[in-house]
Amino acid sequence: MMMRGVRGATTVDRDTEKDITERTKQLIGKMIVENQLKPEQVVQILISATSDIHAAFPAKVVRTFEGWQHVPVMCMQEMDVEHGLKKCIRVMMTVQTDMRQDEVRHVYLENAVTLRPDLSLTKNTEL
Repeated sequence: MMMRGVRGATTVDRDTEKDITERTKQLIGKMIVENQLKPEQVVQILISATSDIHAAFPAKVVRTFEGWQHVPVMCMQEMDVEHGLKKCIRVMMTVQTDMRQDEVRHVYLENAVTLRPDLSLTKNTEL
């Protein structure tokens, strides 16, 4: 088995607990499904949020997935870069997998599709 990074990002329309929770759940859920991940495979999950997100911790969402309560998760603030994407939540899952690097399916949803338009999953935002 190899360790691989699975990337994902999404945006929220409003800085509310509801928006943050719903969009983070959608993103992480899609990352899990698309990469057929089980919690035992996940070494850690790092989540960053832009400085305009204050209403909730996106990392708390991971605990709502059955069996994922013991996966180490950390939230941090994303760099505040001029002209950067606003209201953005980014996820990096470090996983143990037999997938080749080019088989990993990264997921970019909502306005975050602009971050990686080269990836096919950016075109499908349905869960």
